[in-house]
Amino acid sequence: MTTLLQLNTFLTVADLGGFTAAGRRLGLSQPAVSRTIAALEKEVGLPLFVRRRDGLSLTEAGSVALRHAREAVRQLTLMRTEVAGLAGDVTGTLSLASLPTATAALVAPQLQRFVRRHPAVTIRQLEGSEEEVRDWLDQGVVEAGVVRLPARGLEVAPLGDQVLVALVPADSRLAAEDSVGYTDLAREPFVRGTGGCAEVFMPIARRLGVQFDLAFEAREIPATLEIVRAGLGVSILPRDGLPEVPGVVVRPLVPETVRSLGIAVSASASGPARAFLAQVASGED
Repeated sequence: MTTLLQLNTFLTVADLGGFTAAGRRLGLSQPAVSRTIAALEKEVGLPLFVRRRDGLSLTEAGSVALRHAREAVRQLTLMRTEVAGLAGDVTGTLSLASLPTATAALVAPQLQRFVRRHPAVTIRQLEGSEEEVRDWLDQGVVEAGVVRLPARGLEVAPLGDQVLVALVPADSRLAAEDSVGYTDLAREPFVRGTGGCAEVFMPIARRLGVQFDLAFEAREIPATLEIVRAGLGVSILPRDGLPEVPGVVVRPLVPETVRSLGIAVSASASGPARAFLAQVASGED
């Protein structure tokens, strides 16, 4: 009979793309993860993964199984949560996806308060781009996620604002300025991050009649910082969570540009996710 351990292991391997990474997340050895997946494959009668040189991918049977496994785990978690709720307790797992620049300044304080109030809840957190967070919410990978506001079609609570800033090389002429405008940045090669901030500042640039010289795209913030540090371009990123990098100067952006963020929950969110949403919505410290 398929066990909850097998289902959780299967979901973790599928989400992280490997046995070793799944083992670290679950606190299991890599051989133990392999044995658990092998037992599940024997149970369903077909391979669930194809082992490739660059990692794992789901077979057709694995894709079908993944959908049902996610729903089965969700229903079991919901059962436990609702039964515990009869006693006034919030238990289960809060699966949350955050944006890298939002985790430390906006999400971590909320999680600290949540853990103090609901010590029986386990926290499972992922980080990704805005697009990934929305996909994870839609697919049921997570039940709560940080999204940019407004977020139509989602149940949300405002989390906070992030001020965007200009990043310029230390030896750039712009480093000597007290603030940097969009027109100033348009005169330099531009590094556009793919994490979601561009959806905030690009419409402003268009309204101002500014067109950036898009020389680079970078998925990760450290990559953006390294390109700027090397003197290859300028960029715009949220001020929160930015590490100090020698050779990179941060300046206020003119006009002021703000990204508003919220916590959204999926339509099938369980007790922990809804309790977290309620806490954020309350605005309590």
